[in-house]
Amino acid sequence: MKPTDLFNDLQQKVSEALRNSPAKDIEKNVRSMMTQGFARLDLVTREEFDVQSQVLARTRARLEELEARIAALEARGSGGIPPTPGV
Repeated sequence: MKPTDLFNDLQQKVSEALRNSPAKDIEKNVRSMMTQGFARLDLVTREEFDVQSQVLARTRARLEELEARIAALEARGSGGIPPTPGV
């Protein structure tokens, strides 16, 4: 018997043993339990997180722009005098 034949035979027997072992079932069950656990955690994907981060950055920039415009309009409308609180 050639060494390559011996190696191929051994590889085939190991593969067959793993296919028939309970380890495969255990792995499948653990994956299933983890998937269910993650589903209950209400997680988001990295892609969704990145998209929302970009939306937040644009919203924050727009808010700062609008705050500056409001401040400029208030200063122009009151002749440079800041508005009195409660008036």
